[in-house]
Amino acid sequence: MHAIVPLKVHYYGTPVVLVSSTNPDGTTNLAPMSSAWWLGDSAMLGLGTSSRTTQNILRTGSCVLNLAPSHLVDHVDRLALLTGEPVLTPHKRETGYRYEPRKFEAAGLSRQPSDLISADRVAECPIQLECELVTSHDFGTARALHVRVLRSHVDESLILPGTSYVDPLAWDPLIMKFCDFFGDGRPLAPSRLAEGWAMPGRLTTAP
Repeated sequence: MHAIVPLKVHYYGTPVVLVSSTNPDGTTNLAPMSSAWWLGDSAMLGLGTSSRTTQNILRTGSCVLNLAPSHLVDHVDRLALLTGEPVLTPHKRETGYRYEPRKFEAAGLSRQPSDLISADRVAECPIQLECELVTSHDFGTARALHVRVLRSHVDESLILPGTSYVDPLAWDPLIMKFCDFFGDGRPLAPSRLAEGWAMPGRLTTAP
C-alpha cells in the first residue's frame, strides 16, 4: 500500500559532483552537489541562487564538473557544510554552514590546472569535465544551469581499450541517496548534510 508523504528530499540516487569555479580573486572554489544530469554533451545543474558556485558560474560562464569516485567519500563529506560565500544566508547559518575559502585544503584534495578554463580540476577525480555555461533560469527557489562539456578528462584505467567509452565495471561513482553516501551498491557513510538538514539517516558508521 502506498502512503501520501510530503517528501522533504528527492535524492533518489544521483552521482556526487565536485564543481570547481573561479572566484572573483582568481582562486578556485570547490563545492559538492548531486542535482545533476546529462544529455549528450550537455549537463543540467541545480544549485542554490545565493551560492558562491552559482555566482561564479554566472559571472565567468564556466566550471569544471569533477565526478567523485566512491573511495573519496570522506574527502567529499568534509565539504558538506562549508561555503565559499563570506556572508551566510539565514538558512545556511541555521543549517550549520561556515565560511571556508580554502576548500581544496579543507577536503584534502589536490589542484590540477584546466586546459580551457581558469578553474582548477580535482586531481583525485578520475573523470573531469571542463564546461561552459549555455543558459540559466530560475527553478523554484533554486537556479538551473545548462552547461556544455568542452573537454573530458578520463583516467586511462577507466577507458575501454580502443574506444572512447568509460568501462562501467571500472567506474564506481559516489552516489548520494537521501543524504547518505553509497558506492558499488553498498552504504558507505552518513553525510554531514543529513545532520544539518535534520534528516533521519539510517547510516551511523561506515560498514
